[in-house]
Amino acid sequence: MSDVIDSDGFRANVGIVLMRGAGDVFLGRQVGGRGWQFPQGGLLTGERVQQAAYRELYEEIGLARSDVELVGQTSRWLRYRLPPKYVRRNKFPMCIGQKQRWFLLRLKREEAQFDFGRTSEPEFDQHRWVNYWEPVREVIYFKRAVYVKALTELATFAFPDGPPPHPEWWAETTKGAQNPARPATAPVG
Repeated sequence: MSDVIDSDGFRANVGIVLMRGAGDVFLGRQVGGRGWQFPQGGLLTGERVQQAAYRELYEEIGLARSDVELVGQTSRWLRYRLPPKYVRRNKFPMCIGQKQRWFLLRLKREEAQFDFGRTSEPEFDQHRWVNYWEPVREVIYFKRAVYVKALTELATFAFPDGPPPHPEWWAETTKGAQNPARPATAPVG
C-alpha cells in the first residue's frame, strides 16, 4: 500500500483534533523537538478516510477507536502547499502539499495512556493538553491557515453553545488565513 497523491500533487491526509473534558485538545511534540502539531497522516491506497483517522490515532498516539467518540468532521478537503524547500523533487508523483479531512474526536474518559512507540518511526515524543485555539500559534507556519479552518469549522461540534473567545494573539497570528466557507458535517456511522 502507498500514499494517495492526486493529479494536482496533493497527498490525501487526515488530521485529528483530540479533545477532552470541557475543550482542551491534544498537542504532540514531533520527535526531536521539531515543533508541535495534531496527529495527522496519509491515506493508504484503498483506505477510507475515517479508517485512516483511526489507524493514525493508533499509530501515532496508541489510542484505539474504542477510546474515543467521533464528534464531527470537516465537510471538505482542506489544502496547504509545502514551501519549496520541503518538496521532495526526486519522488514521483511529486507531492506539493497535503489535502486533509479533519476529525474531531473526544476521549471517552478524562485521562488516556498514550503510546508513541507503535511504529518504527514515532511521530511524537511528548504531549500536552492546551486550550482549543492554542495549536494555531504552535504549528509550523505553512499549516497555520488549515488549522484555523479546521478548528473554526469543528468548533460548531466541540462547543454547541458557541466556541471560546479567540486569544489576544489571534488576529496577529492568523493574518492571511482564510475563513472557512462551508459548514462542517455531522459524524457518519
